[in-house]
Amino acid sequence: MSDNLSPLWTAQEFAHAVASSVNAEWNATGLSIDTRSLQAGDVFIALTGENTDGHDYVQAAFDKGAVAALVQDDFVAPATFPATLENNLVRVPDVSISLYALATAARKRCKAQVLAVTGSVGKTSVKESLRLGLLPSGKTHASVKSFNNHIGVPLSLARLPRDYDYAIFEIGMSHAGEITPLSQLVRPHIAIITQIAEAHSENFASLGDIARAKAEIIAGLEANGTLIIPAHAPHVDILERAAQAANVAHLVKFSTDTPSSPAAALCDTHLTKMVLHETCSCIAAIINGQALTCKIGQVGAHHVSNALATLTAIDLCGGDLALASLALSQSFLDGEGIAGRGQRHILRAGDGGDYTLIDESYNANPASMWAALSSLGLMPRLRGGRRIAVLGDMAELGTQSPALHKALSMIVEEADIDMVMSCGVLMHHLHQNLPPGRVGVHKDNAMALLPHLQSEIHSDDVVMVKGSRSANMDMIVETLSASVAATTQEGRA
Repeated sequence: MSDNLSPLWTAQEFAHAVASSVNAEWNATGLSIDTRSLQAGDVFIALTGENTDGHDYVQAAFDKGAVAALVQDDFVAPATFPATLENNLVRVPDVSISLYALATAARKRCKAQVLAVTGSVGKTSVKESLRLGLLPSGKTHASVKSFNNHIGVPLSLARLPRDYDYAIFEIGMSHAGEITPLSQLVRPHIAIITQIAEAHSENFASLGDIARAKAEIIAGLEANGTLIIPAHAPHVDILERAAQAANVAHLVKFSTDTPSSPAAALCDTHLTKMVLHETCSCIAAIINGQALTCKIGQVGAHHVSNALATLTAIDLCGGDLALASLALSQSFLDGEGIAGRGQRHILRAGDGGDYTLIDESYNANPASMWAALSSLGLMPRLRGGRRIAVLGDMAELGTQSPALHKALSMIVEEADIDMVMSCGVLMHHLHQNLPPGRVGVHKDNAMALLPHLQSEIHSDDVVMVKGSRSANMDMIVETLSASVAATTQEGRA
């Protein structure tokens, strides 16, 4: 929903954008594709998916306060549909195509500095950090949740108010060729690639091919635009060559390497010092040539990398770097966490004491799994409490999947995790390769593992839950969180 005084879309603007006509006057304050989250004043976009047809919910949308609905030309309203609302139906040949047309019109009328983020890991974290960091400098729009695909990106763009100062979009992919059209739709002034790692690797022949797919974000970069890339990432040379081939005006590199590293010395942004704590990360860095010392309200070295990319982009798009660093330092304490990405809950254990649940259940790949386990290793053991990792399968890793699961044993040992409880066919490879003394229960699926976990948790334990979406690890988090809760802390991963 737009928080502007002016409407997001007038009826005439909306109809013109989608090459239709309208015989009603209305002002829309938002757009929705789901009646469950629709707000009064929204236009309902009746998309047709594999399993659902939005046209079946047009009546429900108006019942909840929608001012209009974008529908197919041949849509036949149910008999119960009020005749007075017929004029509030905007009819088009293809709703999906019209959503893209609406997004194109929103981008054309917008004067904001536009930023786009992609990468194998860290996309949503950087997008949210940019939002938090830019808010003190101006009106800021960002895609919600992880709206980063062929529906989420145009919807997020179409929701962009006309007079905002900054707009931030997350762009994801699982196959080559998916980022190019989305970047061309967003047309960013600044594009960020967070990291290159094994994610969706079953769809790629090599890590180099993943790097090439991420480099597609260059396709939509505006003239005189800026590409920000991690100098410490594998195959950074592929990103550099892609930028050179596309005549990118400004290539900016950031590095988490030590200051003595020759590569770091050549970067526009690099660390000079880093200290990791269980609730935050403290850094001293050079940001585009400026010295900055700050606290990041997120845990782990991977979030330091995200912060460097974020602060670099904020400075380059004219945001206040000092206010941005202050906002990022408070993000943990202010509860700006994202469920599934490091959100923390203090819950009641079966023995009557409290334990900490760290929710990393949104998704997983080898890079994010290593980062989450490393962060768990930063948690102190209080009064005999243990570090317990509850892990589900990492999906879409192809033929390397068994080896990549098995290799997690190294970070389990390095981070000094006390126990690993696991589920799934793939995670069984890790279970069989765990260091002695760290082996917990393994089951076929998340719900089979849950009762064993509930009986295992004791006071002062720290329990981290992570796995790919298909592993349904969020069901474990939801069940545990529904038990007696003491207080809630929220972090972000």
